[in-house]
Order: sequence, then structure tokens, then C-alpha cells
Amino acid sequence: MAAEVRPRLTVLSGPSGVGKSTVVAHMRKVHPEVWLSVSATTRKPRPGEQHGVQYFFVTDDEFDKLIANGELLEWAEFAGNRYGTPRRAVQERLEAGEPVLLEIDLQGARQVKESMPDSQLVFLAPPSWDELVRRLTGRGTESSEVIARRLDAAKIELAAETEFDTTLVNTSVEDVARELLALMLLTSGE
Repeated sequence: MAAEVRPRLTVLSGPSGVGKSTVVAHMRKVHPEVWLSVSATTRKPRPGEQHGVQYFFVTDDEFDKLIANGELLEWAEFAGNRYGTPRRAVQERLEAGEPVLLEIDLQGARQVKESMPDSQLVFLAPPSWDELVRRLTGRGTESSEVIARRLDAAKIELAAETEFDTTLVNTSVEDVARELLALMLLTSGE
């Protein structure tokens, strides 16, 4: 019996402001066959968000149980709320032969690689440091203190690029989405 060819789990990560969510939104629109994992979170839903669509909204106790039972591929805490990737749904999609994409932070990417060593880590890099600074300051929604913290974090995140299997430079959302899809469709057997 020939070995079954399955797509690998692909993890997209990179510094704040590099455009991860923009690339993922474009991927979902142009390539609906790509399954994007829905995270569990302890934060309350924002207006318009639906359970199971944007997030699985859970209580702190439920999140504790997910961790204790090994049901999360990775998890982290941000601004007093916890976020994590449910393991079962990811494994079911991969077993069904569907390409799976996770958009997570550096800490989560490291946890996934430890948990699923054959996963593919893709680093989304800015065209330049100056461009990243421009994107973070250009939002106009955050204080200079918050921007300074994000830039400090970005330096650390950029230094981790060598831990990733592939780097894509975000010069064009369309180009990056196309390159990312090509990487996702390569199987782990190749």
C-alpha cells in the first residue's frame, strides 16, 4: 500500500504590524479550501463575533481543562486573556487531507513545532525595519508608549527568523498569499 500523502500543518508568524491577518484574510477569500484554525479564548465576544466563527469563547475553568487534558496545540496569554489552538480540529483536517493554516505569535509557533515537529513554520517579514515602523505608527490608534513596546517586541521577533523553515517578505499581500499557498500544498513527503 502506497504511503498516503498529507499536507503539513503550516504556521504563519512574524512581528506585530507585518500584516499577518491581512494575508490570512486574503487567503480565506481567494482560497476558501485552506482551513484556518479557530482559536479558543477566555476573552468576551466583541459585537458581531460568533462562537465557533471568530473564536471558541470559553470560561477560565474550561480553558484550564483544555490545558490539563492536552487538548491545545499551543496557548498564550495576552492582555489578561488566554488564547489557544484546539488540537483535535487541526488533526482531523490534516487527516482529511486539507491544508491547515495557523496564524499565531512566536511563542505559539515554538510550541507547535515542539508538539508537531513535521509542521512547517513560515516567517512573515517586513520589507524593511523602516517599513515596519511606518506600519505600526501609521495605524494612528495607539499611544507612543504602546508603539515603543510593539517595536521592542518586533526586534525580538525578527531575531527569531532563523528558527523558521521559510521566510516570506510581505511586499504584496497577493504575492505572499500565492507563495504561502504553494508552500502549504507541498506535502511533507517532498
